[in-house]
Amino acid sequence: MMLYFMSLVLLAHAWLVSPEVHRSPDIMQKNIFILAGQSNMAGRGGVINNIWDGIIPPECQPNPSILRLSAALVWEEAHEPLHADIDFNSICGVGPGMPFASAVLERDSRFGIVGLVPCAVGGTGVSEWLRGTRLYDDLVRRAGAALEDGGTIRAILWYQGERDTVDRKDAEMYKQRLEKFILDLRTDLHSSLLPVFQVALASGQGPFVETVRQAQLGINLPNVMCVDAKGLPLEPDNLHLSTPAQVRLGEMLADAFLQTIPTPIQNYAPRRPTIDEADWSG
Repeated sequence: MMLYFMSLVLLAHAWLVSPEVHRSPDIMQKNIFILAGQSNMAGRGGVINNIWDGIIPPECQPNPSILRLSAALVWEEAHEPLHADIDFNSICGVGPGMPFASAVLERDSRFGIVGLVPCAVGGTGVSEWLRGTRLYDDLVRRAGAALEDGGTIRAILWYQGERDTVDRKDAEMYKQRLEKFILDLRTDLHSSLLPVFQVALASGQGPFVETVRQAQLGINLPNVMCVDAKGLPLEPDNLHLSTPAQVRLGEMLADAFLQTIPTPIQNYAPRRPTIDEADWSG
């Protein structure tokens, strides 16, 4: 009987300290990030003439600590293209999601599991993301599903606006519509200060790129940060970010996110002075 009891104790101890157990995504709480917007968030890096070159840079390689929520609402190991089953009417390539997650884990080894929730759809205007639309409802539904087995939504990553550069009214209404989208989403996700990292445009489909960019740079809501993609290299279509640009953008988003996390306080016990130090102090 005593041997049986000791076996149970040893088994429980192994369960608590085993690194394999602690690395299991089924046990660890996920740090969840919603990826939303249009084609540059969905990823067109490496896509030329509707053909993806299949090149996956080191910063986008699969990692057991990076998961994605599939279209079927199942967590799986993330891999490029992240949005293949979400933005399924287009050819998807490399986007900012994987390099973002990789950079976060590289810069903070204690961060834990990253859960990415792809929601972006190419060619969509901000009005198509307002409360009550299919895209908005799908985002909220997928966010809810992501939380079902534990985790915390840490931020929304938003890259959208190219479509709104075509029409003057859409461009002029962009700021008002985006702020409403953010406020409604925070309400429906029950997180009034949920961080939002939006990307200021590097390109556009019409003549009002600067109008939309100024709207993005002028958002004045708490916990809404803007990462400027202007100047990052584009594919030959002059609309979509190249693969190296997507990697760089993911790293920029990671840097912006990590700057919002307080530096952990190291809990060290006070060191007792040595005999020599005590003598020196008098």
